[in-house]
Amino acid sequence: MSTDTGAAAPVAVPDCTPPGERGFTRIADRVVAKIAARAAREAIAPLPRHLSAPHATVNVRPRARGTGPVEDSPFATARVRVALELEYPGDIGARCAAVRRRVTERVGTLANMEVPEVVVEVERLRLPGERQGRTV
Repeated sequence: MSTDTGAAAPVAVPDCTPPGERGFTRIADRVVAKIAARAAREAIAPLPRHLSAPHATVNVRPRARGTGPVEDSPFATARVRVALELEYPGDIGARCAAVRRRVTERVGTLANMEVPEVVVEVERLRLPGERQGRTV
């Protein structure tokens, strides 16, 4: 049994709080690390089958309150370290520079973070025919 009281449904009142005072969004370090690893993979694409995928570690620091305008400014700073394997012979410096540029661009775009530092570690150089595994 239902009763109709004739009362109108409550209307949502728009939030008039200024954007800088509404709160903040926190993106987990591991999410930023996944973005950075994917960006590194894109930068050295195509990735040969025998190379392992790049991995990244990230240290994210929130932007301090009162340090400039809120609109269109990054809300955090991410320091990124990317470890990868590259094929040898090749231009290692150019590939590392491409990884730095791509990681900075993608993390800045997708996570709205400033990326002042991207450290690229080349963990291993592989010859084109070399199999997976350690050499002595």
